[in-house]
Amino acid sequence: MGMGAADVVPGVSGGTIAFITGIYEELIDSIKNINLGALKLFFTGRWKSLWKQVNGNFLLAVFGGVFISVLSLAKLLEYLLEHQPILIWSFFFGLIVASSYVVSRKIPKWKYPILVALVGGIGIAFYITSVTPATTSDASWFVVLSGAMASCAMILPGISGSFILLLLGKYEFALHAVNERIILDLILLGSGAIIGLVLFANLLSWLLKKYHDITIAVLVGFMIGSLNKIWPWKETLQTIIVKGEAKPLVEKNIMPTLGNADDRVWMAILMAALGIALIVLIELVLTRKPSNAS
Repeated sequence: MGMGAADVVPGVSGGTIAFITGIYEELIDSIKNINLGALKLFFTGRWKSLWKQVNGNFLLAVFGGVFISVLSLAKLLEYLLEHQPILIWSFFFGLIVASSYVVSRKIPKWKYPILVALVGGIGIAFYITSVTPATTSDASWFVVLSGAMASCAMILPGISGSFILLLLGKYEFALHAVNERIILDLILLGSGAIIGLVLFANLLSWLLKKYHDITIAVLVGFMIGSLNKIWPWKETLQTIIVKGEAKPLVEKNIMPTLGNADDRVWMAILMAALGIALIVLIELVLTRKPSNAS
């Protein structure tokens, strides 16, 4: 449900929540197992073997939670982002600051190549969240590619799939396809998303097994670099019309003003602290060893 809540917020990734809650590597491995072997089991009617191969109970729980969350929390988050943006972004800022530290503890020893990977991840995420969205082709191959890249971003901590669509000039295109029920465009986006998700999960799974610490360092870097997008105080430089309303398209980060009531600096600091405290609490719960029965 946390992943679903994050995915409906532009700039926050469901992959970050998967990382925080300790299910990230199992999620990647489970998606990776949706392969040609799984298709063979499906078409030969070996349902039990298929369910076991793809870790069906786990995936059902995760994507069921995402679906429930999107249906139940999307409107609430949309309302809060519209009416209390600084406080909500401050909460997410604290959440990701604490998360990046918690995840970094998965690396037992920080060596020079791992530090380079961390800095590289920060630089990539910072650049992606800073570039100006492009105007691109509506050709079928590019729509499929956009769906694939957006789905890859959804399982990358710190990088939002909806933000990748925005960068590729396909955010409004995707919204229009959903709202107007344009079946061909939805099929193109959906097929790209499935292909991208499975292929990228295979790559990530291989990297985590072969170069675990370096891969974790890059992913932590993505989380830190994405703070550029999540900084609460912004000035809008360019807007986009979505459903007849002007939405921010290009923004720049600015510093808050202590005397400005609109900036609500102390409340924002409190919300960031609440985000940090939530991660600390989750970490304590997840790492607590069960007491032996006497």
